[in-house]
Amino acid sequence: MESAPPPADEVRIDVALVRRLVAAQFPQWAGLPVEPAGDAGFDNAIFRLGTELAVRLPRRQFGADHLEREYRWLPVVGPRLPLAVPVLIGKGEPGEGYPWPWLVCSWLPGEIAALAPVADPEQAAVTLARFVAALRVLDPAGAPPSDLRSGPLASHDDAIRAAAGDLRGRLDPAPALAVWQESLAAPPWTGQPVWLHGDLHAANLLVSHGQLTAVIDFGLVGLGDPACDLMAAWTCLDLPASRRIFRQALADDDATWSRARGWALNLGLRTAAWSAGNPVLAAIGRSTIAAVVADPG
Repeated sequence: MESAPPPADEVRIDVALVRRLVAAQFPQWAGLPVEPAGDAGFDNAIFRLGTELAVRLPRRQFGADHLEREYRWLPVVGPRLPLAVPVLIGKGEPGEGYPWPWLVCSWLPGEIAALAPVADPEQAAVTLARFVAALRVLDPAGAPPSDLRSGPLASHDDAIRAAAGDLRGRLDPAPALAVWQESLAAPPWTGQPVWLHGDLHAANLLVSHGQLTAVIDFGLVGLGDPACDLMAAWTCLDLPASRRIFRQALADDDATWSRARGWALNLGLRTAAWSAGNPVLAAIGRSTIAAVVADPG
């Protein structure tokens, strides 16, 4: 979802389809139970396969393109990160009427942070900063730009204003657009691009026993402006004190932080406007907008 509301699913994905795909391509797991794993995101449906595996299937071509990127690059960056990430075990092929590749990966315990808040928000801020810092120092040689996150903020201006227009009547977008304009005016990043997760928000973090333990959904992984992953200050952290700890741990300058607010709004305005079918993501969008407007971090 970049410039407009997400299109309707291009294919129907259900338990029966997953069972057929697994039985045909991974017969060693054909006897394992299959069940949906919570609400689907914009671009992928996730099913639990037995107790230790998960199946991830794109819902549209956009998600299929990102799945290929994740399959190529997550094994490169994942082992070097301080939080658990999915371990990719197999890639399925189109079949059984399903048109795209799909993944089998490890099942990570826990609930998404959007539904299971951490016990210690300040410690979570430190943990999240370590994750971002660990990505930044990875060797960028040969890595691709992060799809959708590698260009300047200004390239998203039309979509942001469209989302803000769609929100009128539900909330006043004027304060958010004022912050957006400030972010556009910030000096651009002129250093070497760094590794990014690209989509750090509270539905892509897992919490177990009150602790932040894992990060999922690496479909946008790649190189870009370090400000992008700083959006986590508003998309993942609820308290101003936590945001300040996060910022201090990463020691970014004011210009980078200003662009980070823009990247947070880039996610917040879109998800608030265009997530009617996913209340969890819609709530993340609204809370992100409110946090960015209220707290510069």
